[in-house]
Amino acid sequence: MAFHFAHSNFNVLDLERSIRFYREALDLHEVRRYEAEDGSFILVYLGDGRGGYELELTWLRDRTEPYNLGENEFHLAFAVDDMETAHRRHEKMGCICYENPDMGIYFIADPDQYWLEIIPAS
Repeated sequence: MAFHFAHSNFNVLDLERSIRFYREALDLHEVRRYEAEDGSFILVYLGDGRGGYELELTWLRDRTEPYNLGENEFHLAFAVDDMETAHRRHEKMGCICYENPDMGIYFIADPDQYWLEIIPAS
C-alpha cells in the first residue's frame, strides 16, 4: 500500500475571480470541473501542467459571507525559478501580504485571503 498527495482544497466565494487569480499569479490552469446537478456546488481542480498535485477550489451556492480562516496558520508553497520576476508580477498585482528577505521568501494572498508562500526553486 502506498499513499501520495492528490490535492488540497480551498473554499472560495467568487469562483471565476479565484480561477483568474491563480492563473495570473501562479500560472495554474483548470484541469477538470465537477458541477452538482442541483447547482449547489462547483469543484474546479487547478494544476501546473507538470505534476499530478492539484488545488481544488470549492464554490458553494448558498455561501455569502467570507470564510473564517482562523489565524491563517496554514499555507501552500510554490517554488519558482525566477524570484525577481515572480516578485515583480505579484507586486504589480498587489497581492504580496508578507515578505521575509532574510529567508528569501514572501507570501501572497488570494481573493479569499488564503496565504501562498513563494520560495526559490533552488
